[in-house]
Amino acid sequence: MKYIYDLSPVYSISKFKASHAKTLIHFTNTTYKMIVHGCLLNPLFQAPSMSDSMPIAITSTNYIVSPSYHRRRPPFCYQFRYQYVNAGNVLFHSKKGTRDRVSLLNRIRVYSESKTEEKEVRKYSPILESQLLSEKNVSTAELKAIPDIWRSSAERFGDRVALVDPHHDPPTNMTYNQLEENILNFCEGLRVIGIKPCEKVALFADNSCRWLVADQGIMGTGAINVVRGSRSSVEELLHIYTHSESVALVVDNPELYHRIATGFNSKASVRFVILLWGDKSSLSSHMMEGIPAYTYKAIIDIGHEHRMLLVDSHDACEKYVYEPIKSDDVAALIYTSGTTGNPKGVMLTHSNLLHQVNNLWDILPAGPGDRFVSMLPPWHAYERAVEYLIFALGIEQVYTNVKYLKDDLRHYQPQYIISVPLVFETLYNGIQKQISTSSAIRKVIALSLIKISLAYMEFKNIYQGECLSRSQKEPSYIAATLDWIYARIIAAILLPLHLLANKLVYSKIHSTIGISKAGICGGGSLPLHVDKFFEAIGTKVQVGYGLTESSPVIAARQPYLNVLRSVGRPIRHTEIKIVDDETGEDLPHGSKGIVKARGPQIMQGYYKNPVATKEAIDEEGWLNTGDIGWISTFHSLGRNRNSGGIIVLEGRAKDTIVLSTGENVEPEEIEEAAMRSNLIQQILVIGQDQRRLGAIIVPNKEEILLASKNSSGNVQLSKDQMAGILSQELRKCTSDCSFQVGPILVIEEPFTIDSGLMTATMKIRRNKVVELYKQEIDDLYK
Repeated sequence: MKYIYDLSPVYSISKFKASHAKTLIHFTNTTYKMIVHGCLLNPLFQAPSMSDSMPIAITSTNYIVSPSYHRRRPPFCYQFRYQYVNAGNVLFHSKKGTRDRVSLLNRIRVYSESKTEEKEVRKYSPILESQLLSEKNVSTAELKAIPDIWRSSAERFGDRVALVDPHHDPPTNMTYNQLEENILNFCEGLRVIGIKPCEKVALFADNSCRWLVADQGIMGTGAINVVRGSRSSVEELLHIYTHSESVALVVDNPELYHRIATGFNSKASVRFVILLWGDKSSLSSHMMEGIPAYTYKAIIDIGHEHRMLLVDSHDACEKYVYEPIKSDDVAALIYTSGTTGNPKGVMLTHSNLLHQVNNLWDILPAGPGDRFVSMLPPWHAYERAVEYLIFALGIEQVYTNVKYLKDDLRHYQPQYIISVPLVFETLYNGIQKQISTSSAIRKVIALSLIKISLAYMEFKNIYQGECLSRSQKEPSYIAATLDWIYARIIAAILLPLHLLANKLVYSKIHSTIGISKAGICGGGSLPLHVDKFFEAIGTKVQVGYGLTESSPVIAARQPYLNVLRSVGRPIRHTEIKIVDDETGEDLPHGSKGIVKARGPQIMQGYYKNPVATKEAIDEEGWLNTGDIGWISTFHSLGRNRNSGGIIVLEGRAKDTIVLSTGENVEPEEIEEAAMRSNLIQQILVIGQDQRRLGAIIVPNKEEILLASKNSSGNVQLSKDQMAGILSQELRKCTSDCSFQVGPILVIEEPFTIDSGLMTATMKIRRNKVVELYKQEIDDLYK
């Protein structure tokens, strides 16, 4: 079998013959260049005549190929060998610029061997890497995978600032062009060091610009990232790493790796470690145990160099079989708490996350020139989805944390902030503290004006028809009209004072906190008094609702319909219904039951847990959220004429407690530990939407009195005294638990089946107990 090489002048060999096995190559009487694996051999070699051709034996493996031949060659390549001989010297330059000598005889004889070349599968983001594949006319309007965002945004917003990360070393600013370049380089660097499509890479780090680059670099390879924050326990991180079958670690800094290294080295297989921040010289050699370590910059440099090779060398590109990432490929595994205490891996696809990017703009009508402040953990699905959205819209993001939040709000004056209820509570408390420390006259004026604004907004919501109702009965026309007229008159009377408050008080608050357009709140329920306060001072806080399993947003308050106490209406292409907890039957609007959701954002399932997946998602695709709620009824008249279809949440059907910090707590662990004490007869851990956990305790009075006699001799104890003793006992019993209990409510009557507070299987009905003691719980947290 013979193949004729017809090489371009760039590759410089022309008109020679080669056979599949052994052959004699004849050079015509012409001046030639010859490149061997990127090296120039005798650039001005004058070949003899056909009758006087000269042989050389080739002994080192090299490739001699042409671009034109590459497109039609069979699935093998030639390996040539040459050896040094002692007749005449010919110089050639290696890639490093050194000069080596090759001896020539009167003839050149080439021995070639064929070898099957196995091409490597290379998954790629269809729009992000379209330029490398010379794919023309690729539309950036329709995103196929999450990393496609960066090509699309770079084309539209190129030199606009994409992100500002002022509190890391070094501080970082990136334009959209630079962000795309960094993501492409990190992605290619991962490929070079061995990451394959569909492999899992653990990303354990906190919020920063490099987290985003690593996150998108991993996705861009077609691999799946497995994310968690650096504050998680070693046991939790190890469980996530091993359960997800991750092959490599990307960690925040050397300190985090040192903390987890012992457990990981003995119980997990780690192909390599990448440090997002810090230098690998900080890593202890005995902890690495032969595991390769790379810095962020090293991965960027490796990726950049290989991308340049792909651009310059057609041969390098031909080593791969190219497959586009599909929208239903899994993009990320996010582990969330399960009822057993072990986190479950939620499989989110590119299409799940793209649904949020394509549909949340209705909730966040932001655009180029706007600025967001970001401080939430980026592995949280809520923060992640909003970040992808804002970068798709050309917005500038500023990374901050609790320590710098106050200063950054004042300095950067953001139009938006993404956060959890606790942050808004903190801002509220800070404002109240500032008012209370003012002079007496300023304090009286400010508090009075705030009360007036609160009343004004309440009447305004009434006449605008933006109140909530569970009633199925339509109000009468006369009653609705009189109600509207009264609310309108009172609001008109209060309006001048409200405008005065804006000028005298609220403008100063706005200059301190920024947030000129909206605060986006998720991850828990916003306390009503905080919600009302920000509405009164003119700072819009839009509350959203969702779960990790729904990517996460399924409902949110809209800028033009920001109804307090609610989580808004379902977002586009999303269905929500209320069903009976016991029968599963659909309930009408106004009825309280279990919230179920369906839409393109619902997860693919729990990783390696089909049983839990089946429990969460039914055959028709409805996700059981585990939350209790109702949907506001539709009326054509009255206070809720514009708020029909809005969703209101009233607690959790399952036992998981969600704190206002966004943390999920499984109370069974704490309750089980507490029940080991003989001072406690019954306990129910509480704290839904609160900053910290609390507990309702039925004490064992005899044991408490006995303990009290031994310590003080008292024979009678007040509830406050019992609460103090129980608090100390609880801290001792739960010292090994992940969360600690704060305030305690002591009650005398035990939970019983007869009272309806326990099931037939002796389980406490949490929702009924919380509802029964609602006022006491509210007082407990004041």
